Amino acid sequence: GVKESHQMTIFRIIAAILHLGNLEIQAERDGEACSVSSEDEHLSNFCVLLGVEHSQMQHWLCHRK
Repeated sequence: GVKESHQMTIFRIIAAILHLGNLEIQAERDGEACSVSSEDEHLSNFCVLLGVEHSQMQHWLCHRK
């Protein structure tokens, strides 16, 4: 009973969440900081699926403020 356009949106969101779960986050400074590689294909796929900026997502995944 869900329209096809809504189904595709739901599938994109689910796929993005699954890619985010596969993202590799590297700990730095004895666990006090972290980073995400700009080459990570899962981050790229996540950003494409949700239409968010790659550099911004990479930054905000590792910073609280």
